[in-house]
Amino acid sequence: MSKQASPTLERDHGWRIWWQLTRPHTLTAGFVPVFLGTALALHSAKLNFLLFAAMLIASLLIQAATNMFNEYYDYKRGLDNEQSVGIGGAIVRNGVQPKTVLNLAFLFFGIAILLGVYICMNTTWWIAVVGAICMLIAYLYTGGPYPIAYTPFGEFLSGFFMGVIIVLISFYIQVGKITADSVLISIPIMILIGAIMLSNNIRDLDGDKKNGRRTVAILIGRKKAIYLLATMFTVSYVWIIAFIIFGGATPWLLLIFISIPKPIRAVKGFIGKTEPIQMLPAMKATAQTNTFFGLLLTIGYVLAHFINN
Repeated sequence: MSKQASPTLERDHGWRIWWQLTRPHTLTAGFVPVFLGTALALHSAKLNFLLFAAMLIASLLIQAATNMFNEYYDYKRGLDNEQSVGIGGAIVRNGVQPKTVLNLAFLFFGIAILLGVYICMNTTWWIAVVGAICMLIAYLYTGGPYPIAYTPFGEFLSGFFMGVIIVLISFYIQVGKITADSVLISIPIMILIGAIMLSNNIRDLDGDKKNGRRTVAILIGRKKAIYLLATMFTVSYVWIIAFIIFGGATPWLLLIFISIPKPIRAVKGFIGKTEPIQMLPAMKATAQTNTFFGLLLTIGYVLAHFINN
């Protein structure tokens, strides 16, 4: 994703090069949906922890690989430089060969495929079809001739495949079916993962516009994009209230409101800011919103299960 210069960025060393390459602040999109889908399954089946572990690791590997494809293709298109904000920096700052980053991404995909085979052998091979589509979208997000990240569809597609689909797969491999509750609880996670992408595009708006991208943030402008981000946060919290009132979900899900300072901090952190480096705290708060929101939902379901049993 396009970046802009900042004089404060430094080179990483040792293991930090590879850790930053995964863009750890985005990995919340990899583990939160798995935790949530599995926690919901507690109410319908005895958990298979090997399937849970395989799903969790595969999801994290796909998310990390997506970030590496991003790193590689943005470098190849000349969008990154040594002072770019928001990247792992393995290629332009730390001297890692571009081919190494690409090969590592494909290695992560390969391991995820092997884990997927194990999951399919113990559930259904239809998951292989769904998983293959998820991996294709992950690659095409910044790879291929028409990257999804350059279009207005990045937030929706990343939210749908990393939110809804991963929650549903995590639930299905434990229970053997999809329920209305599993679909409904995945919607706010989809929205919040989309919010992570939107926050990224708000930060990168000026650079993206110069490089011909057509993200939502560019199409509606920075001010309206911040309003949209605030709306996405609001809908996510209101959705859970409605789910409890009209869907009969456990009131323990109201634990999500412990996380409310994070989205407030995120929105305030974007207001009045124009330099990418100034918006990093707001981006961090956006990712933390998804993390805490999703984990608190998970805790709510786990508490409800043990209290009721």
